[in-house]
Amino acid sequence: MTHTLKLVAVTVMLVVALSFTFERQAHAYVDPGSGLLLFQGISATISGVLFYFRRRIKNLFVKTQPKSDPGTTPSPSL
Repeated sequence: MTHTLKLVAVTVMLVVALSFTFERQAHAYVDPGSGLLLFQGISATISGVLFYFRRRIKNLFVKTQPKSDPGTTPSPSL
């Protein structure tokens, strides 16, 4: 199973590498909306990453209190 998976992965990487190698230059018009589409994609990616790691980011800024042993009573803080 792993041999066929490696063979498929190598084949896909070879096809992608060859497609980038023989790529022709495009003489295309980029309208003003393309910049907004690029901005939207980048902002969506950043928002997704922040949402995915929100708990880890929150833990960087929140001070955690040390946990006491279950057999002892916590001392009152003033």
